[in-house]
Amino acid sequence: MTRQHHLKGVLLASIACILWGISGVAASTIFQLNSQITALWLTQVRMISAGIILLVMGQVMGVKPTKIWRNRQDSLRLVSYGLLGLVPVQLCYFEAVKYGNAPIATIIQFLGPFIISIYFFLFKHVTPQRSEAIGMIMAFIGTLLIVTHGHLTSLAISPVVLFWGGLSAIGVATNTLIPRPLLQKYGSMTITGWGLLVAGVCLTIFKPLWQVHVQLTGMEISLLLVIIILGTVFPFLMFANSLSYILPTTASLLDAFEPLAATIFSITFLNVQLTGFDLFGGSLIILAVMALSLNVRKMMRLLHRRRTD
Repeated sequence: MTRQHHLKGVLLASIACILWGISGVAASTIFQLNSQITALWLTQVRMISAGIILLVMGQVMGVKPTKIWRNRQDSLRLVSYGLLGLVPVQLCYFEAVKYGNAPIATIIQFLGPFIISIYFFLFKHVTPQRSEAIGMIMAFIGTLLIVTHGHLTSLAISPVVLFWGGLSAIGVATNTLIPRPLLQKYGSMTITGWGLLVAGVCLTIFKPLWQVHVQLTGMEISLLLVIIILGTVFPFLMFANSLSYILPTTASLLDAFEPLAATIFSITFLNVQLTGFDLFGGSLIILAVMALSLNVRKMMRLLHRRRTD
């Protein structure tokens, strides 16, 4: 692997994470502009549109995305990925953005890797490394600062934001763990495309898109396209492509660009006011997740060794 390839991978993963952060800011803007738009409606449009685009691209590129439906077990896992992984990581995130703001929602969602670590500890009996334990403490302190602003007897953010943000963090964990066996077998374009489409279609059970009449201005349509194309299709493809040049652990470290981008763009373009507690707490969480990411490979090797013993 040459230095240029490594740099290409870093740039692809970094830009993908920045685009995800911008997507949250675009969603926050569209919620402010149009009260008719709900998090459910936006998630349905985003998932169905992006899913169709990815699957059509896969078919054109000869990936044969329909092949997965011939295997019953893989099909069930794919549906689980859509409903238990993508729905919470996107719908719950948009709910947190709507009731709060993009930076806080993204930072809370960023706690997802610690839920993965807890899962491995409880169900796979993988003992956390010292750096992981320190990271968990840092993340807990950071979250406490954001939630209370130093006043332990009261909440500084709405419980609704904390609820939806917490569910989106759990979604990050399930979104990472559930599709792992499928990705190597079918590729990220097929799994992501079908996962998005299945999840989006299933969400129409709660409120069919054709029963919701939303009038959109030119600006709102532009923001919707940003969320679908720049905030979903492009970053998923770029992040998946980056893994051909860099290690997954390196890519996961670059995830820190997502909350950073959401914070910078929200402050710059939406005049979102963040306190020193929010900034310091968010910084602690980002540093903690980066420390955790350094031990992901050790965790996976230990788990693989225990499976083969």
